[in-house]
Amino acid sequence: MSARKLFSLVVSSVLFASTGHAQQPLPSKVDIAFNRYYPYDEVLDILKRIQAAYPDLVKLESIGQSLEGRDLVVATLTNQKIGNELDKPAMWIDANVHGNEIQGTEVVLYTAHFLTRAYGQIDEITKLLDAKVIYLLPSQNPDGRTYWFEAPNNSSSSRAGVRPVDSDDDGLFDEDPPNDLDGDGSITMMWKADPDGDFVRDEEDPRNFRRARKGETQRYRMAGMEGIDDDGDGQVNEDGKGGDDLNRNWPSDWQPNHVQFGAALYPLSQPEPRAIAAFILSRPNIAGVQSYHNAGGMILRGPGADYLDGTYPQADVAVYDELGKLGERMLPYYRYMVIWKDLYTVHGGFVNWTAEQLGILSFTNELWNDSKMYQRDGASQESDEALTRDRMLLGQAFKDYAEFEHPTLGKVLIGGDNKWGSRVTPAFLLEEECHRNFAFTMAHADAMPMLSWKRNEAKPLGNGLYAVTVQIENEKSIPTRMRIAVDRKIGAPDLLTVEPASAVVSGGTISRFDDTSFDPVRYEPARLVLEDGVGSKAKRSFRFLVRGKPGDELKFRYLAEKATDREFALRLP
Repeated sequence: MSARKLFSLVVSSVLFASTGHAQQPLPSKVDIAFNRYYPYDEVLDILKRIQAAYPDLVKLESIGQSLEGRDLVVATLTNQKIGNELDKPAMWIDANVHGNEIQGTEVVLYTAHFLTRAYGQIDEITKLLDAKVIYLLPSQNPDGRTYWFEAPNNSSSSRAGVRPVDSDDDGLFDEDPPNDLDGDGSITMMWKADPDGDFVRDEEDPRNFRRARKGETQRYRMAGMEGIDDDGDGQVNEDGKGGDDLNRNWPSDWQPNHVQFGAALYPLSQPEPRAIAAFILSRPNIAGVQSYHNAGGMILRGPGADYLDGTYPQADVAVYDELGKLGERMLPYYRYMVIWKDLYTVHGGFVNWTAEQLGILSFTNELWNDSKMYQRDGASQESDEALTRDRMLLGQAFKDYAEFEHPTLGKVLIGGDNKWGSRVTPAFLLEEECHRNFAFTMAHADAMPMLSWKRNEAKPLGNGLYAVTVQIENEKSIPTRMRIAVDRKIGAPDLLTVEPASAVVSGGTISRFDDTSFDPVRYEPARLVLEDGVGSKAKRSFRFLVRGKPGDELKFRYLAEKATDREFALRLP
């Protein structure tokens, strides 16, 4: 099945049941609303309810604890009655490594909800969970998520982990956080009246400040984020809670804090990345990785920096391009981009670790783009867009400006976008955002390698000698071994074995261009080590010279870390 076909099926299933006739939603044993956001304890409760309703499809386990002691819970989705979990190709999906980037968690919940209720209703989803494994981690940073929900924040704060950090190098830790002076639960902006200021309040809508024109009075200057100078050093809000960026703490190209801000003490120094790394390293069957962030509408792949000469091997890029360009079609207003070249340099990033040190095809999706909420045009001013957004949200993401007597600045105005005012997908569009990203990630999962035997034949050569030819095909886009894994000798190579080994005189690979000969190995001809694996939608052919007699059975087995092993038996004619 092609990724395009899977996407079409998943999208159509929103309106149609498995029959394709009755316009009924898919049945569900668990009711979950996807027009709201969930604190972490509710996230775990939802996963528990899904697991209780679908025990044959869902397994929950804590893989470790966050710094503040919250369980990092992974949901494993597969048909547990078919095959061993570690023998199936697996997809790792996570979210919320940055505490403020919350909507990825809802996409993970949506994934668990959709897959379980679609199993047995949509043939292709049933086949997916029968043959493959989906690992779901709803939050890499539950402490940051909890702090964002419970404490005053803006849309960009509570990004980091919560380990106390001396962000301003004064020997103190977390001593000067933002302050919710007006008590509205968010950190908004302060404006100070100033005859030399560059801004005035818009006459059509005083919620907006615009650049002042010549001759205009009643001017203001921006006075920064809401807060006071808690530590008396002349700066405001410069040392808030935490400071380690959990997406800079991974071993791939890790750089110390003076090079990469937020890198923490050393690679995997923080308990959350360390627990996740241990889980992933124990599962070499993981063949795809998807991590959800926000915002800007991006489908990102590595490298994170230009230390790899700015690119991945061309064979890998071709697979990334196939999926990334499909994603652009599936996700309106999203762009397929390379992290270091099209966004910014990231040292020690999670998907760079999985791609570059584990050889797994990996994407980061930056969820949400404001263009999905209102029509943009080249003449629009930033204030016009903010006003349009505010009207679409009916004031729910905005705090009207009000006067406040600041202890050092005197009278100021406090207000503006609250913590829901940007980056976060508006609740009325959340389910669509969840579904589109879920569908893209399922196309990624569907592209994981799937092997099947094709040609197999045995020809007698005389004197009890036979020429046996076999062929294995990878039906999917992701190879059994990414080229970067081959080049860097990451993981175990594929293996083709023949039993009984004593019957095999010679064996090797048939050239793609000459079927009449093969390249025999020097040692162990019944055990072919295949560093290159099987490529994207590719076939590999092999020939063995064996001794035997009519009716003798040969057993062939192909083993690959990131694909289900395949075997078959052949009787000599």
